[in-house]
Amino acid sequence: MTGETIGGGLAVVVGLVGLGAGAREVRLQMRLSRHGLRAEGVVVDQEHEPGDDSSTPVIEFTDRQGRPVRFRPVARGMGLGLALGAQVPVVYLPGRPKSARVFTRQHRLSPIVGLFAGSMIFLGVAAGAVLTR
Repeated sequence: MTGETIGGGLAVVVGLVGLGAGAREVRLQMRLSRHGLRAEGVVVDQEHEPGDDSSTPVIEFTDRQGRPVRFRPVARGMGLGLALGAQVPVVYLPGRPKSARVFTRQHRLSPIVGLFAGSMIFLGVAAGAVLTR
């Protein structure tokens, strides 16, 4: 096997894993839209990674049983930041508050678009490796 063959194979695997993750997120988003319970969350903390200028918001909401639940948004990146103290709409599956997501259009679409776009790039690299032989 050549290095190009191995690289192309790895690109296919990574692309397919990304597509699978994107499909899982789409299914979860559909279930949340249909069956999810809505709550109001508040950004209670900003976590900072050493050597990274960005921060990850920590959101807290109270579930239907009156228990506080904290989570970090799946969607992160430019334009998705949430200020400390900000109130945000949250949705989660009944009996599964850890499935919570920020329920704004940007936060619902960002992980799906990112996973599918990344997957297409890896699959495109794999196709290019095969076609240039």
